[in-house]
Amino acid sequence: MLAVTRYSRTKNRLADAARDYARRGWTVVAGASAGVDRACSCDRIGCPDPGAHPVSAAWGIQATAEAETLNRWWSRTPAANVILPTGLVFDVFDVPAATGRAALEAMAAAGVPTGPVAGVGDDRLLFFVATRGNPEDEAEWWSCHLDSTPETIADNPGMRWHCRDSYVVAPPSVLPSGREVFWVRPPDGAPLPDPLRILEYLAE
Repeated sequence: MLAVTRYSRTKNRLADAARDYARRGWTVVAGASAGVDRACSCDRIGCPDPGAHPVSAAWGIQATAEAETLNRWWSRTPAANVILPTGLVFDVFDVPAATGRAALEAMAAAGVPTGPVAGVGDDRLLFFVATRGNPEDEAEWWSCHLDSTPETIADNPGMRWHCRDSYVVAPPSVLPSGREVFWVRPPDGAPLPDPLRILEYLAE
């Protein structure tokens, strides 16, 4: 009975989180989940990012902040992880945990606001920053197609700047091997920080 209760609580937290992000004006899309008999619930053999990607290849046009759609998705698949597209309201710096922790300490010492920061298990930290916007010169854009090639975080241990055409897995998603996504610095409604300012600390 305890296991069932805990599982139900996890499912409810995922749906509640999706609705909370939507209320903030953040678009959301349903993700895969950690599989029961394999790493990921998707049908992809050797999934490169288990439980941390959208279910649908059309996620870019399906992402929404409409409560009715979110309720339908999570009532249909309660264990779906929460995926947040980037490059719309925010960008995300995805860095090794050691790098992120050092940057957090440096910013705290300097009195620099960090903005929201999420942790992906003990491996990575995600820094949410203001998006680069929509420059008039399209040549200034670059995209991050994380799911277009069979690459994993382990193959790219450095920093990733998730902007347009990308996404991140959001708290309280649950990943394989017991890894969880959690807020280190939860969003508090304050303006998101300048990405170049945060980048200075991460680059150091």
